[in-house]
Amino acid sequence: MDFQLTEEHEAIRRTAREFAARSVAPIAAEIDKQARYPKELVDEMGELGFMGIEVDPDYGGSGMDPLSYVIAMEEISAVCASTGVIMSVNNSLVCDPLRKWGSHEQKQKWLEPLASGEKLGCFMLSEPDAGSDAAAQKTVAVRDGDHYVITGVKNWITNGPQADTGILMLMTDKAKGHRGISAFIIDMNGEGVSRGPKDDKLGIRASHSCQIFFTDHRVHESQRLGNEGDGFKVAMSTLDCGRIGIAAQALGIARGAFEAAARYATERKTFGKAIADHQAISFMLADMATEIDAARLLTYRAAALKAAGKRHSVESAMCKLMASEVANKVAKNAVQIFGGNGYVSEYPVERAYRDAKITEIYEGTSEIQRVVIASNLIRALG
Repeated sequence: MDFQLTEEHEAIRRTAREFAARSVAPIAAEIDKQARYPKELVDEMGELGFMGIEVDPDYGGSGMDPLSYVIAMEEISAVCASTGVIMSVNNSLVCDPLRKWGSHEQKQKWLEPLASGEKLGCFMLSEPDAGSDAAAQKTVAVRDGDHYVITGVKNWITNGPQADTGILMLMTDKAKGHRGISAFIIDMNGEGVSRGPKDDKLGIRASHSCQIFFTDHRVHESQRLGNEGDGFKVAMSTLDCGRIGIAAQALGIARGAFEAAARYATERKTFGKAIADHQAISFMLADMATEIDAARLLTYRAAALKAAGKRHSVESAMCKLMASEVANKVAKNAVQIFGGNGYVSEYPVERAYRDAKITEIYEGTSEIQRVVIASNLIRALG
């Protein structure tokens, strides 16, 4: 595989990096402390074409490839992981399933305003009793003529407090288990849809999440995404793509923490020399740089397979697993390099340390990634 970046890739990197430096960096610490949703940044990302990077321009998107998306995600997340994941959810978990599974009419009505940044989306799979076990859905839809009546609760829904549109997974036939799951496009401001208070989180505090409650919410059959029973396939293919986005977010967190630690290590002096000149610190920096680069190559590989239209479940799991664990290790070591300064919020590595943890949890925990990888390896050997 050739990972040489094209002129288009370099252009999106410059654009994303300039946006991150100009608009995101000055307020990143503030929005984290205040747990404030950065609407102004989301609006600007829409204007820059970052909210529907892989969507065809005919449906309001930028028409770029998965690697362009990874590059933009890393650049933005290196400065603010909260802003990065708002963008990631809209692209990977909302626009992507609509792009793949939606009819022309659904794309015109629902996808176009999401991809253009006019509206914001969320993805509703997890429930109080259905996290890693995604097939254990309790939210149900009962057919009523050409409508469905939906009842249930969804948990930890990123973008939930602000979302205009949602992709919802639920049971249309409990007797069929995971084959009875269907997917629907939801107007989040519709009657019978309500939201709990935003979650008070350890990290990514400017990216809001909440519970979503459905009480006899009626949807027309035209809002079903795919056929009845396609929901599990929709969800799993969506998560394969979403994991590439989270890997890119983790890369950004790791790179931002590494760069801050490297700069600090050249400025901070002990025993008459910069701490970067002490072997203990220089070796730590060397390991950080090597592991970030390895995770990036895995992420680029998954993006390249997606771009080629090839199956990438294992590769997405691998890049998400490695990038998230690298992000946590790098952020931890960055705090160590900063010493006491790393433990206070005045310096950015403290925020990176908190932000990194979620990348090992959402869109499939590290344990689930290992299940995906191992089960595919065993199947191939058999």
